[in-house]
Amino acid sequence: MSLAIFDLDNTLLGGDSDHGWGEFLVSRGLVDEREFREANDRYYRQYQSGQLDIHAYLAFALEPLTRHSVETLQALHAEFMRDVIAPMRLPKAQALLAQHRARGDYLLIITATNAFVTRPIAQSLGVDDIIATEPELRCGRYTGRIVGTPSFREGKVVRLQEWLREKQFDLAGSSFYSDSLNDLPLLEMVESPVAVDPDDTLRAIATERGWPVISLRD
Repeated sequence: MSLAIFDLDNTLLGGDSDHGWGEFLVSRGLVDEREFREANDRYYRQYQSGQLDIHAYLAFALEPLTRHSVETLQALHAEFMRDVIAPMRLPKAQALLAQHRARGDYLLIITATNAFVTRPIAQSLGVDDIIATEPELRCGRYTGRIVGTPSFREGKVVRLQEWLREKQFDLAGSSFYSDSLNDLPLLEMVESPVAVDPDDTLRAIATERGWPVISLRD
């Protein structure tokens, strides 16, 4: 059984679930519209340019989770799935997952976006497992902190290596699909890296190295 690994945002989804969650919070009046949207957009631009301070961003992004009970957050997330994530679903992404599933591959999503946002999305996509940045939960409330290493840039490699040891998998025959220059460390680690609707920097690297470049949006 080979590993088929996928980034989530702007790869399997036609948009960014993390930024979309922030916009959802604004739309529901749960955060200050001007200040939160400005910061959310600024961090997203930093991510796109490869300049994101992941710890500063996580402190910002996880703080709203601390304001509500898990039950309230779950109800909000159900609305988020319906109103924000459903329109991001890509038929070609579903077909790619089905293709790997038919081969008998193990389907793994690895994403920098926190697990509160992404685990239900991964479940809806029918993948076998997900590695995501883990928000800390204590006494039934989110604390605004994280557990372990954020799965971002080199952190994705660290988290995957931990996962491989735990699950007793290896990277023989592995593939990884991503859109982002931030995922270059993991793309370089697998046997078959694939650039999916990539940013300009990743597209140039993929072309230079002869990696496949595909679109799940055309």
